[in-house]
Amino acid sequence: MEHNEPDRPTPPPGAALRGGPRGGRAAPTRRSVLRTAAAGALTAGGLGALSGCGIPAAGRNPGGTSAQDHSAAEKLVNFSNWTEYIDVDAGGKHHPTLETFRRRTGITVDYTEDINDNNEFFGKIKPQLAAGQDIGRDLIVLTDWLVARLIRLGWVQKLDASNLPHAYRNLSPQFRDPDWDPGRAYSYPWQGISTVIAYNKKALDGIEVTSVSDLLDNPRLKGRVGFLSEMRDSVGMTLLDMGKDPARFTDHDYDAAIARLQKAVDKGQIRRFTGNDYTPDLEKGDFAACLAWAGDVVQLKADSPDVGFVIPDSGYVTSTDNLCVPNKARHKTNAERLIDFFYEPRQAAALAAQITYVTPVDGVQPYLAKIDKDAADNPLIVPDRAMQAKSHAFRSLSQKEETAYEEKFAKLTGA
Repeated sequence: MEHNEPDRPTPPPGAALRGGPRGGRAAPTRRSVLRTAAAGALTAGGLGALSGCGIPAAGRNPGGTSAQDHSAAEKLVNFSNWTEYIDVDAGGKHHPTLETFRRRTGITVDYTEDINDNNEFFGKIKPQLAAGQDIGRDLIVLTDWLVARLIRLGWVQKLDASNLPHAYRNLSPQFRDPDWDPGRAYSYPWQGISTVIAYNKKALDGIEVTSVSDLLDNPRLKGRVGFLSEMRDSVGMTLLDMGKDPARFTDHDYDAAIARLQKAVDKGQIRRFTGNDYTPDLEKGDFAACLAWAGDVVQLKADSPDVGFVIPDSGYVTSTDNLCVPNKARHKTNAERLIDFFYEPRQAAALAAQITYVTPVDGVQPYLAKIDKDAADNPLIVPDRAMQAKSHAFRSLSQKEETAYEEKFAKLTGA
């Protein structure tokens, strides 16, 4: 049940969207380092190094390992997250939601922004987890493909549903049942990340762009199209355009998508593959249209009236960053209480207003509207049912598939 606290802080209307304490650029900063799976997974310390370092191959461990829970005696949660990925006050030093949680529960959150890259962070915690040791963190936020790996390795704990009533009730249907964590037994989304088509209206000069086919095939866009350097997004959107489901594709389907992208590269249709550094190209019009992440588009639109977006009829790819509790965490129950706290719509609204990614929490819209009406009405932040129905997740990959697919994509992009 939603608590009523008169002293619950909320950010000023439009703080993030129109250059508030984060300067209107929190999301691109986050995005620039998130999508580094391809390079890291193929280098030493990535997938190929798991077994060679004495770490069991994925799937050989039966499940997470608990430890004595000190939550009752130690009112603390050690929470590691990415940079600029939570609400802040006007001074940029305090996190109002975490202060509210502390006042309500008496639990202090030791919040650390020490995740800069999925593979880098995995390399940091891997030796301790492999040795069955506490990594000093009760709660971590990682991207879906890496959480899937941790679950396979048995390095995260199963969550206690009795501590998660808001999370169970309010989790948006589109995020409820990923193939890598059916029923959300081990993780809950922190934020959703949608891949859409963004465009610069002035640069299009009347050209209609409604699909990935338009990006790949319209000769009037030659050399002015951008795709993403994240394999799952660029290939996933191409698969959808080809009538294939990214959740159920075959090796043949994947190769066909790569071939289609290669054709566009060879004829100069695609200008380049980017991380979030597409944003200046899109603003200037060097990209007339490109694949883009919704959190970036929300903030770009606030600053650049020529920037718009379209959701293809074929659908769009959605991924998630996820909260999970690592093995041997000292304060598991406290961590679960914090997860549940952020699934109260009022708290989820405070997050959504500032970081502008897709909120995974149902019922957030009326609370968000009190903070920022435009954000509440934006389907890139609060997807309506029709948009949710177009959402597709890229299926989880085996270690063999991930290595093979990333190698093919790296060859395509010249990475």
